Formats: sequence, C-alpha cells, structure tokens
Amino acid sequence: MSDQVNSPSHYKAGQIEAIQGIAASMSSTEFEGYCKGNILKYLWRFRYKGKPLEDLKKAQWYLSRLIDHMEEDAPARS
Repeated sequence: MSDQVNSPSHYKAGQIEAIQGIAASMSSTEFEGYCKGNILKYLWRFRYKGKPLEDLKKAQWYLSRLIDHMEEDAPARS
C-alpha cells in the first residue's frame, strides 16, 4: 500500500523525489514560501475533501520539511 502522506509513489521519478527537485530549483526564501503555502493549503481545506486526517498529516509533513530546512539553513542566517 502506498503512503499518500510521506512518500506518494507519484512524487518519485528516478533517483529523487519531487520535493528535492523543487528545493533545488529555488532559493532558500522561495522554498520557505513554497512550504508555507502548502501548509496553509492543507490546513485550509482539511475539512472539505473527505480525508481530513490525511490533509492534516500532509500539512504536518510540509511543516517538518520547513523546520528541517530552517535548521539546516540556520548557520547561513547568522
């Protein structure tokens, strides 16, 4: 069974996942905005698509990526 939150099969092509390619194509600030936008999107609609828990977990997934990114980028911001 595919994990639709942490590793949806349709987001992986070749050796990298879509999130890795997206991050590589953006500046640090752009990637932060991308993650924030997805967090807000999933929180906004979680009651309306029929799978509220899945959407909340997706928001959490993007929040975790944003936190990881901020921790990795912290030395550059100092």
